[in-house]
Amino acid sequence: MVGLYRDNAVVLRSWKLGEADRIVSLMTQANGKIRCVAKGARKTQSRFGARVEPTNHIQVQLYRGKGDLDTLTQVESIDRYPMIREDLELFARASEMLEAVEQVAQEREPNEGLYVMLAKAMHTVSQSSSDLVVAGFFLKLLAQEGFAPAVDVCVSCGATTNLTHFSVSDGGTTCGTCRLGTQISVEALALMQLALGGHLGAVLNQSRSAATHEVDVLATRLLEYMLERRLRSATVLEQA
Repeated sequence: MVGLYRDNAVVLRSWKLGEADRIVSLMTQANGKIRCVAKGARKTQSRFGARVEPTNHIQVQLYRGKGDLDTLTQVESIDRYPMIREDLELFARASEMLEAVEQVAQEREPNEGLYVMLAKAMHTVSQSSSDLVVAGFFLKLLAQEGFAPAVDVCVSCGATTNLTHFSVSDGGTTCGTCRLGTQISVEALALMQLALGGHLGAVLNQSRSAATHEVDVLATRLLEYMLERRLRSATVLEQA
């Protein structure tokens, strides 16, 4: 449908186009993932400017023409999350989640649940020092996409006790008899069970530990396995 429309969005990605413009990838509330041109966005006096930088939560007006890229005509800030942009570690965490959504979301396929989850995640990462914000988001994203890992049963034999290992390729825990995958600690398994059982708030209150690092690594590996590619942002964070 050709014409003007308005929506709320989180900025996923932004890159240069020509001398003065930018292409912006948005996760919108009503229209799914949209790619648009912000004309003149790189000029000093641009009316768009920093509003179309990744992580920003914005309200936009777009013009849908006949091409693949819409045109951004108006933008207003809902939240710019200055804490994220001022902290390299927070920005790296936020970038992981933005990249994951960029890969999962389909062009122009409405997915309000994913938009809401991402908007809440940007707010959470700006307010929380927990190193499980990203892991929790990844686990919820996997669940929403139908790839929630099994954490209460052996995916090989069906046993519900003595769950000692975790197999990314098989999609969940395995028992001490089957032993598929790598060993998982009792503490890390408990955190994953809480996160996938609707108690993410309790998980985010956990102090940094070997178990939280274990969950962070496993959640990233699970998402990358689903996407069949490494996350660039996760690699940068590992090297930081």
